Amino acid sequence: MIERRQFLRLGLAGLVLASPLGGCALRSPRSSESPLLISAADTPDGRHTLVGTDLHGERRFLIPVDERCHGGCPRPGSSQLVLFARRPGRHFYVLDAKQGTLIQQVAAGQDHHFYGHGVFSHDGRYLYATENHYPSGQGWIGVYDAQRNYQRIRRLSAGGIGPHELRLHPDGSTLVVALGGIQTHPDYERIKLNLATMAPALLLMDRHTGDILQRHTPSHHQLSCRHLDISPDGIVVAGYQYQGPDWQTPPLIARLNTQSGQFEEIDLPQQVQRTLNNYTASIAIHPNTPNTLVTAPRGGRALLLNHQSGRLIQHFQIPDCAGATADYDGFVISSGNGRLYRITHDTHSLQPLGHQTIRWDNHLTPYALT
Repeated sequence: MIERRQFLRLGLAGLVLASPLGGCALRSPRSSESPLLISAADTPDGRHTLVGTDLHGERRFLIPVDERCHGGCPRPGSSQLVLFARRPGRHFYVLDAKQGTLIQQVAAGQDHHFYGHGVFSHDGRYLYATENHYPSGQGWIGVYDAQRNYQRIRRLSAGGIGPHELRLHPDGSTLVVALGGIQTHPDYERIKLNLATMAPALLLMDRHTGDILQRHTPSHHQLSCRHLDISPDGIVVAGYQYQGPDWQTPPLIARLNTQSGQFEEIDLPQQVQRTLNNYTASIAIHPNTPNTLVTAPRGGRALLLNHQSGRLIQHFQIPDCAGATADYDGFVISSGNGRLYRITHDTHSLQPLGHQTIRWDNHLTPYALT
């Protein structure tokens, strides 16, 4: 189903095809100083931390925190970077990425928790975070003013239950939201409370008014839309986590052209589809090529796709592959076993970068040192 109310307000025909500054993918050119990769990670004895490392796997900092964390995003024009507690987490953490220090811890507020993701406006002023009001089960997008000590100034209805990852469209005004459809409550930890009545969707939302501009529904109501990325020319790749029977293997990757509103699910070869174990995690679109990387940690697979055509280019076996982000040579991938890898543009080969005795979470957030 597609709702295109106020779609023309997007003004997509006038887009400047530049990298979205509010995104969480590495957009920096090659430089003499290695950029940082920042992620949540657990230590071998189970402590929760926020870790910064370079592309060689050399650790720059490790910050203990009280909660297991998930996704992050850099603040444009600043050394700040925000990481969010993992569902059902109660805080986000503001770091000085250059110094490797914790600046501030911000609570979700009474009766709310975070879903692990957020994104800044292009000017770095406003932070948009996915949240759950757990007494009602309603999903919200919290709006925080970074210039006012990250005070929450308003909430936008997410149009359903379980908003998870979100990105800012290159137009600077539209949020792209993966609506997971799964109801949770902190009293029940991570138990899924509404599997029979899930209503996941991929949404485009006006960040100023909260209006839903487009709503695209997966082919099955138990395909939880969880993670996504968007290209400079407005193509979204979204990943699902299937909540139905294990023996079924529905499509797990969707593609949306936000200019035309064309939404489709990508059919992979069945022998590849079966290996994904009905679960995708991190998605990274490269800003300078038509390539996208999708990780499937439960299946130990990483998929390299052409997001223009939807074609599978290559797949790789990487045990417990987790986070993914673009860099100037291709993509960087983390693994739950502490390893980092690169998949190169030119040869599409898998190269080891480094190893630490930690368990990386499912997302990598880059920070370009300047």
